[in-house]
Amino acid sequence: MIRALAAITLFALTFACPASASEYGTKDEAVAMVKRVEAMFAKDGPDATFKAVSDKIVAEFHDRDLYPFIYDMSGTCVAHGARPVLIGKNLIDLKDQDGKYLIRELVDIANGPGSGWVDYKWPNPLNNKIEDKSSYVEKMGDYLVGVGVYRD
Repeated sequence: MIRALAAITLFALTFACPASASEYGTKDEAVAMVKRVEAMFAKDGPDATFKAVSDKIVAEFHDRDLYPFIYDMSGTCVAHGARPVLIGKNLIDLKDQDGKYLIRELVDIANGPGSGWVDYKWPNPLNNKIEDKSSYVEKMGDYLVGVGVYRD
């Protein structure tokens, strides 16, 4: 009886709620996550922030397809919420599938207006497929921090 009730409940929850945009992060949520990274950076300093951003267990910085990344102004990755293998690598010459120098654009925004959005292609950590992505980036001291959303 309990097993049948559990199965019915699971079925109802699974099929009564259609897939929605809430499965994916929004632009507002991306900006809010950047602000949380900046707040931690101001309070706890770079080392603690880089460690927290790169640790997938820290829920504050890992939400569905949202995660932060931090680069220094020369294009070296110092923290990455989805691909820690990139940490310590200078990616200033990295191009996306369309030939766009995406790290250069992130650095240009940080050094120019100080914040903004960049569109490029990047692997989605939920499915490992290359997808269109828009990332919000802000200058943070001698670094830039960004969080992106995957677009349809």
